[in-house]
Amino acid sequence: MEIGIFSTGNLAGDPSVGATTTERLRGLVRLAQRAEQAGFDVFAVGEAHKPPATVSSPAVLLAHIAAVTSTVQLSTAVSLITVNDPVRLAEDYATVQHLADGRLGLMFGRGVDPGIYRWYGLDPAETVEIASERYDLFRRLWSEESVDWTGRYRPPLEGFTVVPRPLTDRLPLVWQTSIRTRALVEQTARYGDGFFANYVFFSAEQAAPHVRYFRERYAAYGHGTAESAPVGSGAKVHVRLRSQDALREFEAQGYDLSAWPYDTLDEAIRHSALTVGSPAQVLDKIAHFQERYGGYRRQLFSIDLPGGTVDQMLEQVDLLGEHVLPSLRATYAHA
Repeated sequence: MEIGIFSTGNLAGDPSVGATTTERLRGLVRLAQRAEQAGFDVFAVGEAHKPPATVSSPAVLLAHIAAVTSTVQLSTAVSLITVNDPVRLAEDYATVQHLADGRLGLMFGRGVDPGIYRWYGLDPAETVEIASERYDLFRRLWSEESVDWTGRYRPPLEGFTVVPRPLTDRLPLVWQTSIRTRALVEQTARYGDGFFANYVFFSAEQAAPHVRYFRERYAAYGHGTAESAPVGSGAKVHVRLRSQDALREFEAQGYDLSAWPYDTLDEAIRHSALTVGSPAQVLDKIAHFQERYGGYRRQLFSIDLPGGTVDQMLEQVDLLGEHVLPSLRATYAHA
């Protein structure tokens, strides 16, 4: 199993902490370095265009992180395939791939906030079609040296070559995430990509049907058995050696549950992919999702807190690295 940390840069959203955007972005660089030191396989950064997130350009940030790390795989989590031109994405990530000596993975998604689409001149009702067309083009740009293309959502291309060319014409394993739209899950299966089930707000029981559908379609397209289909999962955690300490700290941050389909923090912890507690409770939650999903091969942890400091996030990486990571490796060595 691949195990990693992912973030959108929400390291200190509470102005009372006094952190600046500069400190938050530099904090992500420190977080990536600490994740590498702690033995994590992956460090991933998401893309968002509204506060309190600070990462709007994952490629720029990952290029910088590549210069100060040497072993950890770098990835997006996610790059928004809707609001970005696929030509620009192909060029940016080919550049990062060279600078990172190939340590680059990609995760694409449509975006969970429909409100941003109009800022980019997009009709929210067409974003499924936009995402599909742009991803199809991205794959061609990466794998073909000269591309002739015509579509609905960007000007046509004639004899276009991405510069720089990627290290190889073959894409690394691309992960796609879509928690609302089966059409994009279908596309993920058709290409044999990985499906990242980032149902952090939902229960394993709610998310499992989407995972089963992906597995069935992956097998139907002839990529392998349903059991071998590449599935990953996201989880939000706040961990302490004593669960009482984790709960006290998490509640003190004033975490906003309004976006969650639960009335209380206790209900969210019991039913969703959120774990606030001890390392043993984190492991129990992952075991539950593993069982419901039929096993999966990538686990990414979100440790952002709205009022958290960089030092608190670094401490979370250390705790997970020391008390959760070894058990996950031992239990899911063949995942």
